[in-house]
Amino acid sequence: MLANSWRNIPLRSARGVRNTRLYSAQINHQSLDEWIAEPKHLVLTDTIHPERLSDLYITLPTRDGIRKPFSEPLKSQPLGYGHHIAFFHFLTPESELRSDGTDGEFCPPEPFSRRMWASGKMTWDPKNPMLIGEKANAIWSVDSIEKKGFEKGRPMLFVNKKIEFTMAGANNPSFVEERVHVYLPGDVHGNNRVNREVKDIPSSSDFVYEFTPSLTTLFRFSALMWNAHHIHLDKDYSVVKEGYPERLVHGPLTSLMLLEAVVDHKPNAQIESFDYRARNPLIVGRKLTVHGKWQNEKTVAVWCVDEDGVVGMTGNITLV
Repeated sequence: MLANSWRNIPLRSARGVRNTRLYSAQINHQSLDEWIAEPKHLVLTDTIHPERLSDLYITLPTRDGIRKPFSEPLKSQPLGYGHHIAFFHFLTPESELRSDGTDGEFCPPEPFSRRMWASGKMTWDPKNPMLIGEKANAIWSVDSIEKKGFEKGRPMLFVNKKIEFTMAGANNPSFVEERVHVYLPGDVHGNNRVNREVKDIPSSSDFVYEFTPSLTTLFRFSALMWNAHHIHLDKDYSVVKEGYPERLVHGPLTSLMLLEAVVDHKPNAQIESFDYRARNPLIVGRKLTVHGKWQNEKTVAVWCVDEDGVVGMTGNITLV
């Protein structure tokens, strides 16, 4: 699944367009095609420690004990929807991180050093849940790679990374995730960014959930994900290099809050699938509102809007 929202990223700065076209001319196409063709496979192993889940819970406004009593994660319970994000991290030394602070696993060669989270999909097997306290494997592969904008001098790569999460000793995955990242040349400055209008959302909602991600939220979530992406931690990088007014909220955090809002609204919900798309960047310190609109008894449309009405992410969740 590829995200159309990132395919026409506005590069309104003349300097930015020139830089992009320059990089397009400098791309080693043979090296890039060889990277695209080579097999990509990696297995990560982790234990779903309840202690680390407690760190995640205390970071999420839906579970931190402020709005409702804190519920401690217990061994042998099913892992919450999206809570795998606190596990299965690449152990990349700092010296080997890319120039934007991201890890280099499954990433294209230079000059494609800037990464953005574009979209994703998650599918669960309700009869085969991942269990807290147990060991599990995350089998990584690349499902597809798509080139965009090369002929226009604005090259982008969409890399769809597939992850199968399987309990140790089991044959079938409990959960399958797709993460689509878009990669851009490293020295293209994102000046004069314009928010995209999003038209395909419901005109009303059945429930809402409000929260304000702070710098502390971003720091803690970055630590939980083992994510050193500068765009979430370094204001100078985010403003000067990327052209944003402040640090950005993690795409995975927003997608997780879409799931959390549905579970908060319907605690006994059994979710079968969730797909989402990043629409616009969301900025730290601004109030965000997650909306949910039931399409039928098993499907709910969800979207997240900031305090200025900018739609940051949309998605659909299907129940069993």
